[in-house]
Amino acid sequence: MKNAMRSVVFGFKEILNWHTMYYALISGLLVTAVWTGIGFYFWDGLMSLSSHIIGLVPFSMIRSNGAWMLSTFLWLQAVLLTFALVFAFFGNLILRRVSKEKYTYFSLIVAGLSAILWAVVWFFKGNYIYHQFLKLLTWLPFETIDKGIAFLIGFYLIYNAIVMTLLFVASIFSESIVVSVEKRHFDDKEVVRDHSFNVIGYTLKDTLIFAGISLLAFPLLFIPVLNIIVQVSLWIWLIKDTLTYDAASLSYETVNKEELKAHKAGIWYISLMTALFNFIPVLNLFGPYFGEIAMFHYMKSVQKQ
Repeated sequence: MKNAMRSVVFGFKEILNWHTMYYALISGLLVTAVWTGIGFYFWDGLMSLSSHIIGLVPFSMIRSNGAWMLSTFLWLQAVLLTFALVFAFFGNLILRRVSKEKYTYFSLIVAGLSAILWAVVWFFKGNYIYHQFLKLLTWLPFETIDKGIAFLIGFYLIYNAIVMTLLFVASIFSESIVVSVEKRHFDDKEVVRDHSFNVIGYTLKDTLIFAGISLLAFPLLFIPVLNIIVQVSLWIWLIKDTLTYDAASLSYETVNKEELKAHKAGIWYISLMTALFNFIPVLNLFGPYFGEIAMFHYMKSVQKQ
């Protein structure tokens, strides 16, 4: 597990490298622009589909769950924003005072304290926040709520498409990314370069499976808390399966899935950290590349052992 934590720290540092930022920004902006254009062109169709699905759900359930969804989302954003602000204002001080070995533990402690802080606020004021959202939804006519929820669903579909495509693109360019990392940090052994076609096929298969399962799990979006758990779990699975194969295929001549299972705790941890990027707009562009680098570093660490 220590190797996985070191790999996460390594990944955070490497995404600040210009070579990585170049790939992330160019690919991220292009993918976002393409899906924004597609969404704009087919928006009426998406709204029609979303409205049809909403029509099958009782109004009281939409209103109540809508309030819980907004409340939960607000709590999550408060936690992530607090975590980001701590490192934005005190990042240099933290790097000077906290050793590399303890950096990841410290990050987890900060994230945990942020979650606890806002959990306490929600414990005392959660009912008030929920009822304020409920009041807002009650004030609006049904048609407005219907359109509002339909808009959120449409945005969700487009955003998920962006996440999938970004991961697919990062997988295609994984060799270019890790070659740069390898030259600077792993001079002892070159990156394996014989699995590009297999990687693309494997990533495409994972992407299609993710899309299919997401459609089947779509009704769960209307269940508060469970919707976030399901979405995060799907993101983690897609990231884990794709990035693990990418990193392993660039580290070993032959990918042995049975051997990889011995390191599943570290793999799941890196996948979780990568999935969290998807909750923060703009930063989500860097998530797949962070994951590629961290997973490659982890595989190299495991290989050395």
